[in-house]
Amino acid sequence: MIGRTIYNLRRLLNYNPRTAYFRDVVRPKILKTAPVLGTTDSIAEVHVLTSERDWVNTIWALKSFYAQVPYRFRLVIHGDPSLSPSLCGQLADHFPDARIIDDSTARAEVLSALEKYPRCRELRENRIISKKAFDFPHYLSSERMIFFDSDLLFFKPPSAFLDYFQDNRERVNVFNPDIETSYSIPPAALQAHGYPLADEVNSGFGLAYRESFSLDYLEEVLAIPEVTEGHQWRFEQTLQAIQSSKFGVELLPEEYRVFLNGSVEERPFRHYVGAIRDKMYTEGMRKLQSTLLK
Repeated sequence: MIGRTIYNLRRLLNYNPRTAYFRDVVRPKILKTAPVLGTTDSIAEVHVLTSERDWVNTIWALKSFYAQVPYRFRLVIHGDPSLSPSLCGQLADHFPDARIIDDSTARAEVLSALEKYPRCRELRENRIISKKAFDFPHYLSSERMIFFDSDLLFFKPPSAFLDYFQDNRERVNVFNPDIETSYSIPPAALQAHGYPLADEVNSGFGLAYRESFSLDYLEEVLAIPEVTEGHQWRFEQTLQAIQSSKFGVELLPEEYRVFLNGSVEERPFRHYVGAIRDKMYTEGMRKLQSTLLK
């Protein structure tokens, strides 16, 4: 309740009529659009974490994605503790073939699976965002997983990303590049411990192979305290980068990079991170309303 009050107060203090219109008038219209059917293609599985605050954005993100790709990838929606059964039901209405996993179910099952990994288990117990590191692989039922944040919007087919589904491509994980290298531990510091760490991995959008996930490896790396210290969100991105660096990782082209200034122009998508969340409404949803709100 206190968190919601603070959130609403911040919204009032940062009130902008244009942002408010697209966020509060245009955004809810997605709830009247047709469901996305047949998300059963096992070539890969989309995993997204959402909440009471972000579930409508998640619908926009997923519908914009499925409108631009030739596959009906399997879909798994993970709820955080704030996502009520009612909201899970509404998500199911829009994605009837998706698996929707509520937090209480996931907590019991994943913590049990982490019994032999005390560092991983403690992290999963205490840091919600770590669901991306542990719940996503636990529930993965395809060979490949698509990491998908709720603040992505797609405007054109993500061709460079889809190229990684060609049989002649090297088996590597691939992610959108971040603004800069943003981890909980500097790459050089981790490399000093004997672990490789690629630069600029952003875990908001990417493709990862099932075999790249290793609880044994994470448990080993988590013995280094700095990995989970510092910024409250970056440690999860750090864990994905650590695993992918060991397996093999590439970055998508420059047009997929996270950026804060300027407009999306002809890029295929944009990752509307917290610093530019207002642009998700005033740029992204404004741009997509004529196609998604039919």
